Amino acid sequence: MKNMIKSFAFLFVMTLGLTFNLSAQEDASDLAGVENTVATGDAGVLDAAKDGNLKTENGEKKEEKKADLSFSQKLKQKFIQGDPLWMTPVLLCLIIGMALSIERVVYLNLSTIDTKKFKQNIEDALKNGGVEAALEVARNTRGPIASIYYQGLSRADEGVDVVEKSIISYGGVQNGLLEKGMTWLQLFIALSPMLGFLGTVIGMIQAFEQIVEDGQVSPITVAGGIQVSLLTTVFGLISAIILQIFYNYITSKVDGIVNEMEEASISLIDMMLANKVTK
Repeated sequence: MKNMIKSFAFLFVMTLGLTFNLSAQEDASDLAGVENTVATGDAGVLDAAKDGNLKTENGEKKEEKKADLSFSQKLKQKFIQGDPLWMTPVLLCLIIGMALSIERVVYLNLSTIDTKKFKQNIEDALKNGGVEAALEVARNTRGPIASIYYQGLSRADEGVDVVEKSIISYGGVQNGLLEKGMTWLQLFIALSPMLGFLGTVIGMIQAFEQIVEDGQVSPITVAGGIQVSLLTTVFGLISAIILQIFYNYITSKVDGIVNEMEEASISLIDMMLANKVTK
């Protein structure tokens, strides 16, 4: 009996000891958990602060990048924002129109000569060397006026009427050469804003379709469609304005050369009659 009581007492003590040990371990683990939580919280706060600082730095860097963008980079950015599908046709109109304009400007500038000096050279050649000398001067001079003089002088022996008809006919040919490509330039001037407006309409349609799909009016959706619309319209108008300036310059240049051609043609008839080189 005493041995049984001793055994129970021993088991009771051992149980209490084990219980206290487990309790101590749980307290220690809870304390460690609390410390880990505090440490994690502190780390989270630090990470959040770091993230905030990083976001602030990134925002500042983005602003600095926006401020540092060159004009060509900004233009490229707007081109992409305006949807290349609608911006590319407008850009092609601008490029082709500019190529035609530059070609016309170069051609017209090469066609422009000192008319007074040229007429004086022709008159001197007629007086000193006759028709052959005048033909040589006209042959070695560039431009439509020299070409008209060459055609007229080459028919000097056929009479004044034939010379006059030849000058008028060849003047029409030279006028056509001066205005070559102007129809295409007019086409691209009209086509650029039309393509821009087409992009505007398509952008607005896409914006309204997105509103219907979302079931509500979202400022972001509407703003995106309007952005595409406005950018294509602006780019189309800018292209048309640039090409229109070149077109007006070319037209005024052609008109000036045509007026000089008409005046020079009358002078040629007078010179030929005065020097008696035609019938």
